Amino acid sequence: MSKWVYTFGDGKAEGSAEMRNLLGGKGANLAEMSTIGVPVPPGFTISTEVCTYYYTNGDTYPAGLTDQVETAVKGIEATIGAGFGDAVNPLLVSVRSGARASMPGMMDTVLNLGLNDETVIGLATRASDERFAYDSYRRFIQMYSDVVLGVEHHLFEDALDDVKRDAGVSQDTELTAANLRDLVGRYKKIVAEELGKPFPQDVKDQLWGAIGAVFGSWMNQRAITYRRLHGIPESWGTAVTVQSMVFGNMGEDCATGVAFSRDPSTGEDAFYGEYLVNAQGEDVVAGIRTPQHLTIKGKTKHGSNLPAMEEVMPKLFDDLCKIRTILEAHYKDMQDMEFTIQQGKLWMLQTRNGKRTVRASVKIAVDMVSEGVLTKEEAVLRVEPQALDQLLHPTLDPKAPRKILAKGLPASPGAASGKVVFTADDAEVWVKNGEKVILARAETSPEDIGGMHVSEGVLTTRGGMTSHAAVVARGMGTPCVAGAGEIRIDGKAKVMRVRDVTVAEGDVITLDGSTGEVILGEVPTIQPEMTGDFATLMSWVDEVRTMKVRTNAETPLDASTARNFGAEGIGLCRTEHMFFDPKRIVSMREMILARNEAGRRAALAKLLPYQRQDFVDLFTIMKGLPVTVRLLDPPLHEFLPNTEAEQEEVAQASGIDAATVRATVLQLHESNPMLGHRGCRLGVTYPEIYEMQARAILEAAVEVSKASGESVVPEIMIPLVMDKTELDMMKAVIDAVAKDVFAKSGMTLEYKVGTMIELPRAALRAGQIAETAEFFSFGTNDLTQTTLGMSRDDAGSFLEIYRQKGVVETDPFATLDQEGVGELVKIAAERGRATRPEIKLGICGEHGGDPASVAFCQTVGLDYVSCSPYRVPIARLAAAQAAIRQKAKAKQPA
Repeated sequence: MSKWVYTFGDGKAEGSAEMRNLLGGKGANLAEMSTIGVPVPPGFTISTEVCTYYYTNGDTYPAGLTDQVETAVKGIEATIGAGFGDAVNPLLVSVRSGARASMPGMMDTVLNLGLNDETVIGLATRASDERFAYDSYRRFIQMYSDVVLGVEHHLFEDALDDVKRDAGVSQDTELTAANLRDLVGRYKKIVAEELGKPFPQDVKDQLWGAIGAVFGSWMNQRAITYRRLHGIPESWGTAVTVQSMVFGNMGEDCATGVAFSRDPSTGEDAFYGEYLVNAQGEDVVAGIRTPQHLTIKGKTKHGSNLPAMEEVMPKLFDDLCKIRTILEAHYKDMQDMEFTIQQGKLWMLQTRNGKRTVRASVKIAVDMVSEGVLTKEEAVLRVEPQALDQLLHPTLDPKAPRKILAKGLPASPGAASGKVVFTADDAEVWVKNGEKVILARAETSPEDIGGMHVSEGVLTTRGGMTSHAAVVARGMGTPCVAGAGEIRIDGKAKVMRVRDVTVAEGDVITLDGSTGEVILGEVPTIQPEMTGDFATLMSWVDEVRTMKVRTNAETPLDASTARNFGAEGIGLCRTEHMFFDPKRIVSMREMILARNEAGRRAALAKLLPYQRQDFVDLFTIMKGLPVTVRLLDPPLHEFLPNTEAEQEEVAQASGIDAATVRATVLQLHESNPMLGHRGCRLGVTYPEIYEMQARAILEAAVEVSKASGESVVPEIMIPLVMDKTELDMMKAVIDAVAKDVFAKSGMTLEYKVGTMIELPRAALRAGQIAETAEFFSFGTNDLTQTTLGMSRDDAGSFLEIYRQKGVVETDPFATLDQEGVGELVKIAAERGRATRPEIKLGICGEHGGDPASVAFCQTVGLDYVSCSPYRVPIARLAAAQAAIRQKAKAKQPA
């Protein structure tokens, strides 16, 4: 019989940390903690294989699961000494999700399961605390009804507010046992009215209802959105963990909290977290009560007047510190831990590698190498390449004036300005309309994930450093200020007020997630610097990677930026971008409108000095590093205006009649220009264009070589080649120009001629093309379009549907299609090298900055990747990680 259920607790477990694919992160880590002696309430995990079965078999369970769950429940009963459904000594459990990748808050949880009208009396008697028992029961009814039965959450909140108002109190903790009994009655009435049937009293029905709801939540909209944003496959599924409840709300010797073994915002080696006395876990993260700091240092740093756990429960705090040390040493990573204290005993409910800002991630990795915990290669693998983007963009200028509206908690560092919106839906709408927004909420919930993702920053008026808003924003790298209690948000009126200042929807504010400041208006920014821990990590990156990283750049600013970020040359200089400058576009249009070659050459002669200076600037900045220049690629009609008024202007500037301009525009119009008269087809038709560009490149190379004394080796790239004959024609033009330039300058220098592989036929004929080409650069943007028969500009209308229906896993224009496009890259690389073993191979599409695509390039053995300037560090780190993994794989036995 298949095994579906794995137990843990009482110092032993049937699972381990290595089984996270089967047990999910939560289940695997609970099993591991139990095995290494950390106090964990007993329980069991239903594997992810059940989730897969559930969805492929019409929401049903596999044979044998029911019996295995019943056996596991009996095991918990034996360990705890209580009975599930027992009216005198009831066992209560929690039911939680747990995928192999952490998805905080995205799926459902049920606490206090096992309570009903009979067991609540037994719980009250056993605990000698009627208030605690009915507080747990009302929490259970509310949570179960929301998660499992689908009753609207706000109905229960309204009833709670009514009871507090009737009792004349403002806090939940001020309600008496009688108040809570009354509230339970109101809650049960709500369920009966909404569903037409009473709240379930059978504890087994409760359990299976919760298990089904957790499996069902794998496909709720917020989980689907989170998976899409973080690249988590739907096929992974979630596990379900059922665990004996321990109670943080039984009195003043009870507490619950969330702790991080290091500061998740800065990476500082300081114990960090929040707790609440006489509370349950959701109270800490939901912002219902103001949480207190674990440490005196944290309390002082954030200006809190609430006592720290270190002061209130010193022995238990010491126990927690010891467990912090044990878990971090065991997992060799910063841990995010959840704990509960029940009547003076500490229990650990969860540990996982903590979500952190990228700045913290880098610091922790570097520090752990200094501490001897990690090797340099292990440290390099610890930082997510994509996350580096957070470090490479501007922060607020400290010298700029600021009008501070309010101050909250610095929940996620970084800075952002934008127009205020007050709902996640509005955020998505405004961003689609081209606006930058700040999402302002009293508190966020998992349903806000879509709006949070598109927002520049997130502001909440409630919640702490471990609230939903803080955790999710840190994971996304989005600046967040949480718990800005001075601000009052009126969601209906779409305004927020701070004392005498009113900020309306659409007004601009700035958030400083590093200080917690909320600032009126937009504040200037400054550029980041690659120093400190970041520079240290990147030096280790460069020690281990084998693939070079170049940049796509055609302006001095882009080239300088890329060099500062560690680019080792230019892999793609798009010359067409240079011709749209107002000083040049007139001559470019004059060339296009010319009636003969002589007219074209006259216009091109005017462009030559500009083009030459472009390359002088780039060669000077690159100081002898390789520069690959792509000759003119787009169809000529892109340089001509479409409106009659603009055509009249061109006619006047060129000294010809408007009718001729209109006729030329019509003549050059193409039904499918992406596959039309462009690339080397322009060079074959009008060789004088490529002749001018080659002259500009080579004259610039000679000029810079003479001036600097450094050798400049330009790489001249012919685009859209489908056959060796085309390349031969263009190389002949370039060689003739080179001979003339070298003769006139009295200086000869090396240059290379190669081509972009961006057509399937070129990939298949790469062996023949390599007889002429000295390098290949894979233009994977167009290679993807021509291989898939899919327009990058139009695919957005259906790609998401394709992803949802399992046709594609990711956007093939963002992450390389390895099975199709990747296969062509492999074929071209193999055939090119068979002809010319020393041929240089690179990639210059957008995929050059995508970590998964960079890893593929490593396996194919490309010499370099090229990407936009701000993605250069990302590509460097991704290349290093790919090299480390390739080396490790090579060492594994066959």
